[in-house]
Amino acid sequence: MRLPRRAETLAVKSAAFITVMCCALAALLGGLVHVSVTDQTVAQARDQALSRLADATTAYEAGDALVPGSAIDPAGLPSRLRTLAAAGKRGTMVAKDDGRPTMWAAGPADHGRALAVAVDYSQQARTIAGLDRSILWSSALAIGATLLVGAFAVTRVTRRLHGTARVARRISAGDLDARVHDPRTKDPTRPQDEVAAVAAALDGMAASLQSKLLSEQRFTADVAHELRTPLTGLHAAAELLPEGRPTELVRDRVAALRTLTEDLLEISRLDTGRELLETDTEALGALAERVVRASGTETEVKVVRDVRVETDRRRLERVLGNLVANAHRHGRAPVVLTVEGKEVTVRDHGGGFPEYLVAHGPQRFRTEGGSKGHGLGLTIAAGQAEVLGARLSFGNAIDGGAVAVLTLP
Repeated sequence: MRLPRRAETLAVKSAAFITVMCCALAALLGGLVHVSVTDQTVAQARDQALSRLADATTAYEAGDALVPGSAIDPAGLPSRLRTLAAAGKRGTMVAKDDGRPTMWAAGPADHGRALAVAVDYSQQARTIAGLDRSILWSSALAIGATLLVGAFAVTRVTRRLHGTARVARRISAGDLDARVHDPRTKDPTRPQDEVAAVAAALDGMAASLQSKLLSEQRFTADVAHELRTPLTGLHAAAELLPEGRPTELVRDRVAALRTLTEDLLEISRLDTGRELLETDTEALGALAERVVRASGTETEVKVVRDVRVETDRRRLERVLGNLVANAHRHGRAPVVLTVEGKEVTVRDHGGGFPEYLVAHGPQRFRTEGGSKGHGLGLTIAAGQAEVLGARLSFGNAIDGGAVAVLTLP
């Protein structure tokens, strides 16, 4: 069983969540560091520029020569600072001067002019750029390392979940001996997690189901064996009764009970899973015709393409005989048995198989619609088909009627 094409695995979801959280955390911390260092660097450069502006203002007011780096209305002065100085205020601003980052400080001079000081800001700009690169690289490394560690941790959990899912599928397929055997459930000193709890619950459910099924199988076998001996005596006694209608009824019921007992014994043998094949090469078309003749029913045989198969003749005849008998007992004529290669189809024109049988296969002692029978014929057919390694499927035709398809290996 595969996941749907659009399904997102737990590992993918976890990796996406870890990546998003790491990116968000890295962006938050990187932004805080960038803002803090930038504010500190800009504050230092601003203090230096304002100090030089104060010295330049003192020299200008005293009529002395201006300090280096200061000038009246320099060409590179930003217009916003020029407007601020013309309004009689002082201010600072980082801007480009001949392509280089520069910290400008400007104040008012006479006649609406501006006295400005330019301080080289290149070193500080390189420091901030280097810090940003370091933040990006360290964030990428941190995200990668966290993603690897998180993926490793999540993979360990998902691997255990996949193992539990595989065991559950094996159990649903009929392997009741399958167990997860999670080591955390065996050692009480180890911390238990949710996956271990699920594994323990699945193992417990499988053990309980296996125990109940074995009890049911033993009960079926014991009942069949216990009935066999008295039925043999009852059959012998019925043969000694004088001829008449009551005797015919008794013999008929005894025969039906003997058939039911033999079916139960056969089911109990199939339940043990120890049946051995006696294979031989058989012509499938001839075998199908022989089964129909032995059934004594009016069943049409169509051989579209005959093949020779290596199979257990007795078991295959049992499967086909049960399918033909079921079609006549619970369906309506005409009943057609079709051989096409290794696929044999038995179809009637009755009301079709019940929905539960089409969905889940035959179930012993379960019938619907008031039909007579015990549900053992199709159960035996399915069990013998499994022993043969064949696939037996049940369905309903669109225009009405039950369709059983046996596909040989």
